[in-house]
Amino acid sequence: MPDVTDDVLRTAVIIGSTRDGRFGPVAADWIAAHIAQREDMTADLVDLVATPLPTVFPAFGQAPSDEVVAQLGAVSPRLARADAFVIVTPEYNHSFPASLKNAVDWHNEQWHAKPVGFVSYGGISGGLRAVEQLRVVLAELHAVTIRNTVSFHNYGEVFGADGRPSDPGCDVAAKAMLDQLTWWGQALREARRVRRYAV
Repeated sequence: MPDVTDDVLRTAVIIGSTRDGRFGPVAADWIAAHIAQREDMTADLVDLVATPLPTVFPAFGQAPSDEVVAQLGAVSPRLARADAFVIVTPEYNHSFPASLKNAVDWHNEQWHAKPVGFVSYGGISGGLRAVEQLRVVLAELHAVTIRNTVSFHNYGEVFGADGRPSDPGCDVAAKAMLDQLTWWGQALREARRVRRYAV
């Protein structure tokens, strides 16, 4: 990720799906392009296919092995550096993918007092039930989830071959979500600088 000045938010865009033929990278590239157009944010795409994480945790209270630490090294420092997050997720069975839950569970303080926005996709529900499940999980990790979301209902009919949605309202929704994410990201970053977050 390139060096940025203090007034620019480092935003980790997490592609939550690892399924073959997934749509996640299309949606992630689209929101990252929106971030690239802004002067107050930069995007770091964290793809859970490119950076696979272990699925077996050490015994409670035990440190992970050197091999596990090496695997986490492709993701953990990037989440720690992030000032904000955008999670891109589909909906599986009224919830979000196991790969995404695994990535969330391997981390703790990386989420503390940081804002999270969502880009979801699916059928009729547009992935919104996955987002509602994520809000509960992330609250437990002291993250702040953003009210506005971007949701693609029947996403296969929304995006064209150029990787962009045909409805201009999608771009409006993206801007609204990123504006809120920026506000919270700046406010929470300043608060963390003033005093250590109390867990």
